[in-house]
Amino acid sequence: MNFLSRRSIRKYQNRRVEKEIIDELMRTAVVSPSGRNGRPYEFIVVDDAEKIRKLAHSKESGAQFAESAPLIIVVAWHEYPTGEDDASIASTIIQLKAHQLGLGTCWLQTKGKFDLNGKACHDNIRDILGIPENIHIGNMISLGYPAEEKPPYEEKDMDMSKVHYNKW
Repeated sequence: MNFLSRRSIRKYQNRRVEKEIIDELMRTAVVSPSGRNGRPYEFIVVDDAEKIRKLAHSKESGAQFAESAPLIIVVAWHEYPTGEDDASIASTIIQLKAHQLGLGTCWLQTKGKFDLNGKACHDNIRDILGIPENIHIGNMISLGYPAEEKPPYEEKDMDMSKVHYNKW
């Protein structure tokens, strides 16, 4: 798999993602690295079009495009010392595995976001999906077969000045 060809995809084909593909994706997600192998993450796979529409509008901006996605995965986590980090790692694993399986994805930030009425995005997601209060919400990932092509990253896209060895 060429990691440089993985790009955020915001346009999806009007095509369902097959159950076998979702299952393979989630088998990878549930064994994502986590602190002390605690695996505090939880995943809500959403393929109901009305719920996807609501999730896409659960924050003021930046997610409305996702209402055309055939699938959204909400990544959540139980209280655990490394829970938030572990959920982020799992989200990245989901995106990389999805790319390998021919799917496009886009990470949808939810932390600190609000809808047009000032209601917290996490509260909206919790209400839409019935997530218990004791579960923390990490982010959402829209997924589907891409309806757009983006060029792979090239050498000119890589700012290697961000890499430091042994000191700043």
